[in-house]
Amino acid sequence: MSKLVRNILIVAAIVVFSACGKKEAEVETIKIGHKNFTEERILGQIFSVMIENHTDYKTDVKELGGTKICFEAVKNGDIDLYPEYSGTAYAAILGKSGLTDPDEVYRLAKEGLKAEYDLDYLNTLNFNNTYTLAVRPETAEKYNLKTFSDIEKVSGELVIGATMEFLEREDGILGLKKAFPSMEFKEQKPLDGGLRYTAIKELKIDVTDAFSTDGKLLEYNLVILEDDKNVFLPAYVAPILNGKFAEAYPDVVEVLEKLSGQINEAEIQKMNYRADEQGIPTRVVAEEFLKEKGFI
Repeated sequence: MSKLVRNILIVAAIVVFSACGKKEAEVETIKIGHKNFTEERILGQIFSVMIENHTDYKTDVKELGGTKICFEAVKNGDIDLYPEYSGTAYAAILGKSGLTDPDEVYRLAKEGLKAEYDLDYLNTLNFNNTYTLAVRPETAEKYNLKTFSDIEKVSGELVIGATMEFLEREDGILGLKKAFPSMEFKEQKPLDGGLRYTAIKELKIDVTDAFSTDGKLLEYNLVILEDDKNVFLPAYVAPILNGKFAEAYPDVVEVLEKLSGQINEAEIQKMNYRADEQGIPTRVVAEEFLKEKGFI
């Protein structure tokens, strides 16, 4: 081999090595954000554990605050991804309204996020954390309650205790009464969010509002009723990724898509309960769930 050829090969090797080194440095840490409540903290850790176990990347998980902060961070590239709810993306981020069909809300959210902000909204994990109504098991059995339509028929015999927000909002009791005109409860009691569960346990109320994946529903053994007319805006969660990041790192997208359809309401509710009521660290909750599901 001539000296010239040897020198060319050495230079080429250095260039390739340098490029690889630069690439590794750029992707060494994936930046994951989440909002400031338990369910989002768990989801952030689930994403982190999946990425670290299925790729060579490290992750940095940060709690950022509310929707606006997380959205701006992923849009600007300050973070690479975060978990977001379909109804929140549709209404709060894109400013849309008028639909409650889960598939349509998700579709419009996905299309709008890409078209307006170059954000990739992946497939949903499967669970829906939306407003619901909950009752004690004995109440459900006595009146054969499974759906909102069922409770409409006997609402005059029942007392509802709910947050003031739920009792005043269009996407709360006001929207319910439009969809179910005969839903007139015997009494409406405004309650602090934390007191609703105590009140229903102590038989002071019969019905309460709740978020469908709240761990306290499990703690108090309450029955969730089905929103059979899709009154409430759906809240199916999925990862939102910065578009440039998603394009550059398809392996991360592939890993996150493994979670598509893999977490139901009962499973996330149990995880919320373990973190909130049993004090188990969210990282541990996430790891144990993923081990049980065979992901790690």
